[in-house]
Amino acid sequence: MKSFINDKKILEYLSNALPPDAEEIDTILNHAKELKGISFEEAERLLLVESKEDIDKLSDTANFIKESIYGKRLVLFAPLYVSNICNNECLYCGFRKSNKSIVRNTLTMEQISAETEALIDQGHKRVLLVSGEGLGKNAIDYTIDALKTIYAVKKPKGNIRRINVNIAASEVEDYKRLKEANIGTYQLFQETYHEETYKKMHRSGPKANYEYHLTAMDRAMEAGIDDVGIGILFGLADYKYEIMALLQHIKHLEDKFGVGPHTISVPRLEPATGSDIASNPPFPVTDSDFRKIIAILRITVPYTGIILSTRENAEMRREALHLGISQISAGSKSDPGGYSKKDHSDAQFSLGDHRSLHEVIEDIVDMDHIPSFCTGCYRLGRVGKDFMDLAKPGLIKAHCYPNAVFTFAEYLEDFANETLKKKGYELILRTLPENVIDPKKREAVLKNVEEIKNGKRDIYY
Repeated sequence: MKSFINDKKILEYLSNALPPDAEEIDTILNHAKELKGISFEEAERLLLVESKEDIDKLSDTANFIKESIYGKRLVLFAPLYVSNICNNECLYCGFRKSNKSIVRNTLTMEQISAETEALIDQGHKRVLLVSGEGLGKNAIDYTIDALKTIYAVKKPKGNIRRINVNIAASEVEDYKRLKEANIGTYQLFQETYHEETYKKMHRSGPKANYEYHLTAMDRAMEAGIDDVGIGILFGLADYKYEIMALLQHIKHLEDKFGVGPHTISVPRLEPATGSDIASNPPFPVTDSDFRKIIAILRITVPYTGIILSTRENAEMRREALHLGISQISAGSKSDPGGYSKKDHSDAQFSLGDHRSLHEVIEDIVDMDHIPSFCTGCYRLGRVGKDFMDLAKPGLIKAHCYPNAVFTFAEYLEDFANETLKKKGYELILRTLPENVIDPKKREAVLKNVEEIKNGKRDIYY
């Protein structure tokens, strides 16, 4: 396949284009407030915005769009690392093959079950299964066994209801098997779209093949996987180049499959054991640039989930909530077995937010947002193009807010202390009228919340 990333076009634009003036910025942002997204050409214009005043305008618009579409709610999940064995030599990663500073480990099914129990005991309902790229020919078999193991764990206070997967680029037949194993989103980051940089950063191993990695989502969608998640590791190349290339990737998927990515992840490089590059990014992304990146993505693709991990510190995560982030990880560990051991020296990268899930949820509530563990759309088949067909006219909100409330009420009953429980139910009652307009539907939501208080679980629309 000929690469769909037009490197020449991106470089010419970045070399020659002048920043937009105030009138052009306002025209684009007014267009964005119609909640239908903006053209990728308009997004490219916003990339050249530099002043604090103009970035504030972008931020305000992104927050308006985020709250109009998603309301004041935030989806929570946790990564579950099952292996740090890797055959790749990625210079920024603690898992890379030559790193002798970590102990290599691939979890047994019994250990995966124990990790799952630990996550359920925190209150999690959604996980992202992650592994290094060192499992070889048995990778898909192992992954499917891990999925079965995680789904099979049932505890009095819950179970994992959705598993998203982040594993190596694979073949169509492998992706078909993953779909049959009931994965949610298949996630894989390009890391950097800049081919020359990519080759410098990925010295050897299967991941060193730029084109094979780039076309992984094509194979996944050809295999019938409905939801895919893409991402950039910011700091490896110029972020403006990366965003323009990311938009080209989205356009390629939309043109070929009729729907773009379900999620976009926006990690920044963080220190990793034994990696000089991770501690000293070639193209560091400032907090101001990072705010702009998130805002532009929310403005451009308003119905695509944007994910922020615990790489970022608590302060940035709070701010990002008002810039367009719709999903965050919480209480995370980035090493195999990390939820059931105290030593975390074998992690892939350093975390910026070390708070527990309970602490993160209390912080979200204090910002008047409903924490959500909802998995209703996935389990009812509202995925891929079907999800977007409901989301774009604004119809998905009728499901999202009630389902968020139901899963939050489960957390309050099963895991919250009395302080959070009081604040949580007050928040539900305070925000219900503005999010569920129909009085009969509002009454039905409250009735279901009462059923949850009385012991019923897993209610969703």
